[in-house]
Amino acid sequence: MPLQLTAINRYPVKSCRGEALSEAVVEPWGLAGDRRWMVVDGDNNAVTAREFPQLLFVRPQIVPDGIRLQAPGMADIVVRRPNSPASTVTLFHRRPFPAAFADTAAHEWVSAVVGRPCTFVYHDNPDGRPTNAEFSNPGDRVSLADGYPVLVTTEESLATLNTLIEDGPRGDEGPLPMTRFRPNIVVSGAEPWAEDGWRLMQIGEARFRAVKGCDRCVLTTIDPDSGRKGKEPIATLARHRKWDGVTWFGMNLIPDTPGATIRVGDHVDVLEAVSHPDGPPR
Repeated sequence: MPLQLTAINRYPVKSCRGEALSEAVVEPWGLAGDRRWMVVDGDNNAVTAREFPQLLFVRPQIVPDGIRLQAPGMADIVVRRPNSPASTVTLFHRRPFPAAFADTAAHEWVSAVVGRPCTFVYHDNPDGRPTNAEFSNPGDRVSLADGYPVLVTTEESLATLNTLIEDGPRGDEGPLPMTRFRPNIVVSGAEPWAEDGWRLMQIGEARFRAVKGCDRCVLTTIDPDSGRKGKEPIATLARHRKWDGVTWFGMNLIPDTPGATIRVGDHVDVLEAVSHPDGPPR
C-alpha cells in the first residue's frame, strides 16, 4: 500500500490547540506559523499545558498581521505581531531565547486563561534557536517545538497502540485520538512502528531527515477536550515502547527543502530506512 500524507497540523501557540490545514509551507524551523507564540510567567519561564491544561482549550487562528485567540467563557481577541524587535529573554527548557512582547490586552487575556499573571510573547527570530547538535546538522533550527521542527506519526501505529490499550488493564481509557500526540503530519499506509526506521523522506515537494524518535511526556495523558488526566498512553507505551527510561511515539523531522509546500494527499516516499531497528533513534 503506498504511503500518503493524510493530515497536516500546526500549533500557532505553544501548548494550545492546533489548526488542521490542507497544505503548508515548510520553513527551516517547521511548518509556516507553527509554534511562534508562547505564554510565559513573571519569571519569563514558558507556561505550558503540562502544568496548566486549560491552555488546551485555547483555539488560535493565524490571521493577517497576527493571531486570533478564542477560549470558553472569554471574548475573542486579535493580537497583532509585535512591530518592535525582541525585547525580553525567555527561558524554555532552561535555555534562553529572545522574544518580543505582545500588547497589554494580550497579556491580560492569557493571564485570565491561566489564572495567574502572565505575558504573551512572539518568537520573532526562530533562526536563533538551534536543534540538538547530536542529532542534527550545523545550521538546523527550530521554533518553539520542544526539540525539532516537525513531528510525524502514522495512523497504523496509533491503531496498534489503541489495540494494546484496549487489551490492557486500563482499556476503558482508549481509544485515543491522534490529537493526544500533537503531530504536524500524519501518514497512512505504513506498517505499525515503521517510522522507527525511517531516515530520509520525501513528502510531495519537501524532503526531510528523520533524526530522532519523540519521547512522550505527561501532556499526552491529558484529554484535550475535557482537560482530565489519565494514565494513558504512557502506561501502555511503558510496557511496549520504553527505552532509555522514557516512552516513544512518533519521529522528529528536520526539513532539507525550505520553501516547499506539502499538501494532504501527497505521496510519501521513504528514501532511506533502517531494517528492524531497536526502536527509534534516541
